[in-house]
Amino acid sequence: MEVRDPVHGSIHILDEEIPIIQHSFFQRLRNIKQLGFSDLIFPGATHTRFLHSIGVMYVGNKAFDGLFKGRLGNKDILKLKETFKLACLLHDIGHAPLSHSTETVMPQLSELKIPEQFLKGKDKNRDRQATHEDYTIKSIADSSFAESFKMVEDEFGVERVRIADLIVGQTTAPEYYTIEGIDYFPILHQLVSSELDCDRMDYLLRDSYFCGVSYGGYDLDWLLDNLEPCITNNQASLGINERAVVTFDDFLLSRYHMFMMVYFHYRSVALEQLLYKYFATSPEEYKIPADIEAYVEHDDYLLMKVLKHSENKYAKSLVLNQIPQKIFESFNETQLKTLDKVQGFLEKENIEFIRCSSLGRLSKYYTEDSPSDKFTMKVSRKLFESGEKQYFDINDSTDLFQKFSNSHAVNRLHCEFEQLPEAQQKAILAIIHSA
Repeated sequence: MEVRDPVHGSIHILDEEIPIIQHSFFQRLRNIKQLGFSDLIFPGATHTRFLHSIGVMYVGNKAFDGLFKGRLGNKDILKLKETFKLACLLHDIGHAPLSHSTETVMPQLSELKIPEQFLKGKDKNRDRQATHEDYTIKSIADSSFAESFKMVEDEFGVERVRIADLIVGQTTAPEYYTIEGIDYFPILHQLVSSELDCDRMDYLLRDSYFCGVSYGGYDLDWLLDNLEPCITNNQASLGINERAVVTFDDFLLSRYHMFMMVYFHYRSVALEQLLYKYFATSPEEYKIPADIEAYVEHDDYLLMKVLKHSENKYAKSLVLNQIPQKIFESFNETQLKTLDKVQGFLEKENIEFIRCSSLGRLSKYYTEDSPSDKFTMKVSRKLFESGEKQYFDINDSTDLFQKFSNSHAVNRLHCEFEQLPEAQQKAILAIIHSA
């Protein structure tokens, strides 16, 4: 089977993968928009997590082939490849309708009854609220979706629990990912979820394309061609050839710019805040079920239907794409002080408002002080005389992290300014103009 993708072109789907894609659990993603409310601002952004997930598998396939070039005839490597591809394909299978804010109405993790073998580390404490990642693991581990894996299990020897391992980032069976004495679990998990993963590699290009903006562009082929396994203590972690460091810089900057210009657009963020308010004020109208089979019915259309039939004022605003007016926006410490004064006045006067805050950071894994051990990437350099390779920390090859180490904070205040009495309007303007 082939999928015609406007971003990557023709994507080939193996016969063994077709039952997974055709199953109702995966088909649900056709009705989950990739960018939530963003299509109300960027009308072209109606693309779905269905096609995005297939795109991530496509990118993962290319990344894996490059890393294991010349060794793809090995049966164990083919099993590992299919396990990795399915982790890429299914990373979003449990995503909730419209946006991440819907996770606030998910049940406790304990109610999902995820089999013990699929729970990792801290998640064995089941008292916390479930997330879309938990629904992903539940779908793979313990649902009717499991029947669709029979062909990949028979043909490649894939184990569903190992797909879940790559998504979660922990495994109790490193031998499953070990080829010729090298454990490839670290690098494969990094390509599923890290600062340089196949998810981001796809959605930056896809979101940019469908939003009609150019901020998310970067050279995907060059980046993939220059990924390398960095072997340390018989474990392979993610590395990159030094000739692609500039491309990696471009990739990080593209994500940063997309965040500032698209993902944190004031209208879509305000709409998401209204959804939070709707859930808080009408808690009985919409809940995410703990029953994974019932969860298949929960998509954007179901939630929008609930909102359309609601008498809740926030639901009505969401349906009509109406947000409170943006009255102030801060980008630095001085402006933030003014914003806090305005907020203080709104609170004192019992005026309802929305505050949207976000930190736009080039990389969440690198801070002003030092890189975090959550994401380590090496840069390889071939020695001229011997042909051997030396590995350097990414910070030794680019100063981009240092230049952008401080987060770019954006704060916004919204309220129904034009409906306020004239005296209150003048008081708010006086605070703003006195800054």
